[in-house]
Amino acid sequence: MTFETDWESTTPDSERGPLLGRLRLRSLVNLRWLAVAAQGVTVLLVYYGLGFDLPLLMCSVMVLASAGLNAGLHLTRPLQRFATHREAFLQLAYDAVQLIALVTLTGGWSNPFLILLVAPITVGVAALPPRWSLALVGIALTGGLLMAFFALPLPWGEAPAPVLPQTYLIGMSTAMIITIAFTAAYAWRIGQEAQRMGAALTATQGILAREQRLSALGALSAAAAHELGTPLATIQLTAKELARAATDPDVREDAELLVSQAERCRDILKRLSEERQASDVLHDRVALGDAVDEIAAPLRGLGTAISIRVRAPDAAPPDAIPLLYRQPEMLYGVGNLIENAVEFADSRVEVEAWWDADRVGVIIEDDGPGFPPDILSKIGEPYISHRKRGEPGGGLGLGVFIAITLNERLGGTVTVSNDGRLGGARAAVTWPRHRVEVTASAV
Repeated sequence: MTFETDWESTTPDSERGPLLGRLRLRSLVNLRWLAVAAQGVTVLLVYYGLGFDLPLLMCSVMVLASAGLNAGLHLTRPLQRFATHREAFLQLAYDAVQLIALVTLTGGWSNPFLILLVAPITVGVAALPPRWSLALVGIALTGGLLMAFFALPLPWGEAPAPVLPQTYLIGMSTAMIITIAFTAAYAWRIGQEAQRMGAALTATQGILAREQRLSALGALSAAAAHELGTPLATIQLTAKELARAATDPDVREDAELLVSQAERCRDILKRLSEERQASDVLHDRVALGDAVDEIAAPLRGLGTAISIRVRAPDAAPPDAIPLLYRQPEMLYGVGNLIENAVEFADSRVEVEAWWDADRVGVIIEDDGPGFPPDILSKIGEPYISHRKRGEPGGGLGLGVFIAITLNERLGGTVTVSNDGRLGGARAAVTWPRHRVEVTASAV
């Protein structure tokens, strides 16, 4: 038995899905309608309200092109379905190219609305795999460079248009390129973190669901015993009548056999039902020391010596060991930490259970190499690469994340360091006593 399940065999980072998942076509279309409305109002306000001389016809064509694309999608595509990565890329690429063309017609790098080019890039990086999002960034940067050579003058009123210094324009273009690159990198990084956390939490929920299904088997057996009692009683009664009325000795013998076997089945079902009720209390409660011993039992015999001791407070009587609820969060959480210690210890692992008036805790120490310094600050993050024995640059997998997450569900805390008494890693788990201990009224 192991405590780290096959959740460890996960998909490489480069193949993970995007932060936002696949986008619905409706979302892309609605965003484009919003852009069409904003662009249309801005063009008309600048031309008619401010009296600026801009190429109204060409700008209108750009805006109407987006409206036409949306209308075509409404007529030809079911907008409630998810867009493929290729479809989402093509639509976002169109949005970027359309905005670049519109800004090129209205001043290029000197147009303050150029900053809006960051919007489709951010959506693309957050919603598309790396190869598509990089292509989208490339389109934006290429369009920005071409804009520097083909942009029309900035529209202005009756007064002469201001002539911006070349140094200022170069600074604007550089700032815009940096903004696009930084925003794309930031969105990608945040997306990766969110993906890892979501997948790791799903793994944790899967472990708890499996434990709950196992716990439900006992209740199912009791329900089955209750439901089967009635038909077995009917079979037994019918067999008795057959035995009483039978004249053939062979038939009577078979009927009596049915009666005896039906009675046996009823006794078994009765015993199952009674044992379920009686064993629930015993199974669901365990002393602190017994709990740690039970957790460590599957890991003995793997070549690493595991010693367990229970440390009582100075004034505690000998029989004062806390009686705990058998909670899957505790069993799996501590089990993952002990398994990690066994895996990387040289020869010995020490587990110490302790308690005081307010807290209950477990300390796990090993005599292995400990955690690399650059990994210690990341303890608890999911999908850190595995530690490799003897290598200083190794990392951790999903097990420690699951251990921390499960124990936090009980209000506990997990601290990890390299200051263990055996010279290796040290993991300390602490829970509030009232969250894990069986109260006197429940005994």
